Amino acid sequence: MDPVRVLITGAAGQIGYALAPMIARGLMLGPKQPVILHLLEIPPAATALEGVCMELTDAAFPLLHGVVATTDPDVACKDVDIACFIGGFPRKAGMERKDVMSKNVSIYKSVASSIEAHAKSNVKCVVVANPANTNAYILKKYAPKMDKKAITCLTRLDHNRMVGQVAEKCGVPNTEVDGVIVWGNHSSTQYPDVNHGTVGGKPIREVVKDDAYLDGDFVSTVQKRGAAIIAARKLSSALSAASSVCDHIRNWVVGMEGKKFVSMGVVSDGSYGITEGLVYSFPCHCKNGEWSIVQGLDIDARSKELMETTHKELLEERDLALSCLE
Repeated sequence: MDPVRVLITGAAGQIGYALAPMIARGLMLGPKQPVILHLLEIPPAATALEGVCMELTDAAFPLLHGVVATTDPDVACKDVDIACFIGGFPRKAGMERKDVMSKNVSIYKSVASSIEAHAKSNVKCVVVANPANTNAYILKKYAPKMDKKAITCLTRLDHNRMVGQVAEKCGVPNTEVDGVIVWGNHSSTQYPDVNHGTVGGKPIREVVKDDAYLDGDFVSTVQKRGAAIIAARKLSSALSAASSVCDHIRNWVVGMEGKKFVSMGVVSDGSYGITEGLVYSFPCHCKNGEWSIVQGLDIDARSKELMETTHKELLEERDLALSCLE
């Protein structure tokens, strides 16, 4: 099998450092698929990136057929099949939301030209750096020649958090939980929806038998899980984020593994009343390397309201991002 070239931006950061060995071990593309890692960092992190490369060499991964390590986006994007956009500017003390937005949309506007010009024509992209949905929107906007279905953002981490919480509550393995949905933004307005999910083939609400929990503490736990992990370990959720990136790409590229559907931040086609062109998390099904939004799900009044709240936030983020680039 020819090696697949996988780009990781921000490769010396926490998530990148966790993600690179997962890909090299076959967790993203399977245990037989060789890979070549393209690792991109900003110049101040070039020495740290050298250290990552040393460790990848020392680990002697059988599937790792090469590493391209660089601070040049054009070199990093050259001929890549898959692009994982991890790098972004973190919010620091005293910074306003618009300050963070301004820095990140500038980064994604810049990298858009590199990925469009130098990646494979059928490249598949996932944006992880926050604000993930809006960064993906900017990437799409400034790479207009790329297929809009090639650009996604990560809400699989939130989806997996839902699976983990339900499995723990019910005392079952994670594999018994299916059909949960993350609607909207990768932010605290996201709507974790269990109404279409199952535990061991039975409806989640029927098994849990606690609607107050599922509509209350469960939702807030999923929405605020990232902040809780930062409070506990004083660092962000790098391990689970990296694992979720692998899940996102594997189900998109390799197959669904029997899942009913998965949550992906994708470009809206107007489904469920969401503004066309906005990057919004929907339940998706993947087949032959293509995703499609699951249609025809019954949406109750409460769900519609929560879906609209996160929809409005994304519209506000989009407008703020565009104003930052004027």
